[in-house]
Amino acid sequence: MKILIKLGEIKVEAELNESYTAKRIYEKLPFSSLVKTWGGEIYFSIPVQLGEEKGKEEVEIGDLAYWPPENAFCIFFGRTFASRNNKPRAASNVNVFGKIIGDPLVFKNVKDGSRIFVEKV
Repeated sequence: MKILIKLGEIKVEAELNESYTAKRIYEKLPFSSLVKTWGGEIYFSIPVQLGEEKGKEEVEIGDLAYWPPENAFCIFFGRTFASRNNKPRAASNVNVFGKIIGDPLVFKNVKDGSRIFVEKV
């Protein structure tokens, strides 16, 4: 399952895994939202409500994750305010459901309140 993430001039594809979380998010596409930033992470609310599925706090650069407390889609591209080393760390457990194809650092200059679009490829 591939998706396209569009934010201003940024257009990035991502590959979703076979998790329950990935399948539920894919079913709800397309959607758009306003992003929030948190260090090396952008996140935004989506129309999906799920619980934790193999949740973890420390993730990899380029990971896509779902944050259950906020029904949020997260894109990790660097250290966050919770990081203990060079890896991104979420505020609390997230469900990793995919990975950016290409360079996730394209998100480093994204500003709070920017509109993001996510659709099926």
